Amino acid sequence: MLYIVIAVIAFLLILVVTNIRIVPQSEAFIIERLGGYMTTWQVGLRVKLPLVDRVANRVSLKERVLDFKPQPVITKDNITMMIDTVIYFQITDPKLYTYGVENPINAIENLSATTLRNIIGELELDGTLTSRDIINSRMRSILDEATDPWGIKVNRVEVKNIIPPSSIQEAMEKQMRAERERRESILIAEGQKQSSILVAEGKKQALILDAEAKKEAAIREAEGEAQAIMAVQKATAEGLTMIKNVGVDQAVIRLRSLSTFEKVANGQATKIIIPSDLQNMAGLVTSITEIAKK
Repeated sequence: MLYIVIAVIAFLLILVVTNIRIVPQSEAFIIERLGGYMTTWQVGLRVKLPLVDRVANRVSLKERVLDFKPQPVITKDNITMMIDTVIYFQITDPKLYTYGVENPINAIENLSATTLRNIIGELELDGTLTSRDIINSRMRSILDEATDPWGIKVNRVEVKNIIPPSSIQEAMEKQMRAERERRESILIAEGQKQSSILVAEGKKQALILDAEAKKEAAIREAEGEAQAIMAVQKATAEGLTMIKNVGVDQAVIRLRSLSTFEKVANGQATKIIIPSDLQNMAGLVTSITEIAKK
């Protein structure tokens, strides 16, 4: 009898222990009683009734990432390309997630593919390649609204890759190569133009500097000649003044005249013309003296 009691107590203890659950912070447990939804367990220590309650589902509340395979889509101008997307979502209602739709992940994948085809079908090739932000925003809005009855919140949708056909890729590469060559030609032409401008500016500056130098030289030469003339005139005036101050008489003038003819006679001249009247020469010197006095 004792063994039976011990066995019953051990069975009840094991039964109670196995029905004790600790719910983590990032999870929620869906509890069913006799096959129907009973409650949702949040974080903490929980106990369910043995043989009556069961954990129907353990739902992660963390944000999750779905990376789908590339999907074939057709643009408005009938170009078939492959596009793969990444979806970031989070479960906000574990009950709706458990009972809302069969296989929610597969449902999101199919819904994402059809939504992507609808959006790309309204865009042309160039618009598809340059409108990633628009595609992301529209897909997120549509998917978030569609998955709301499933207890899912779509936070972000990103277009991961856009893969056009090989022929389109080759054409795009040729176009990009032509664009690069055009830019290179423009840069070379701009460089040559700038170089020509700089050379012309250098020649212009050289001519200006040469003209300035010639002008300055001419001015200096003219100033030198003017100063020489001024010096000669000044010396002449000073000589006349000295003659006036000395008071030269007629005898001295005749003597200086004879001395001058003596020097002339000692020269190499073959002919010497002597005035007939030295008195005239003395008169000329006297006249110069009088002019100096004035």
